[in-house]
Amino acid sequence: QVQLVESGGGLVQAGASLRLSCAASARTFSSYAMGWFRQAPGKEREFIAAIKRGGGGSTYYGDSVKGRFTISRDNAKNTVELQMNSLQRGVAALYYCAAALTVHNIGVRAPQCWGRGTQVTVTT
Repeated sequence: QVQLVESGGGLVQAGASLRLSCAASARTFSSYAMGWFRQAPGKEREFIAAIKRGGGGSTYYGDSVKGRFTISRDNAKNTVELQMNSLQRGVAALYYCAAALTVHNIGVRAPQCWGRGTQVTVTT
């Protein structure tokens, strides 16, 4: 079972940037597809980004973040990161990291493991 721990959340102003990190415990981290989701109070969990397993790392993004967010992974450090630029006001949510055997499982919100989330609040 993979253990995931997110970090890097905080309070930022609209238009600012923030970088989230997710540390994974798995010895075979590179064999997992990884993803990020966010969930605001009272709303469904929203897909943000995913990256395929392995070193090549094809990436995928939700429509609301395309062109502003970038997902990346470092298999040597067992981490996946989410660079968020031009953060939009009013988006206060918990950001979750997820690990899955395939990137398809990320896309259908059925990963093998979730982290506990890190809070991001964007103010005006």
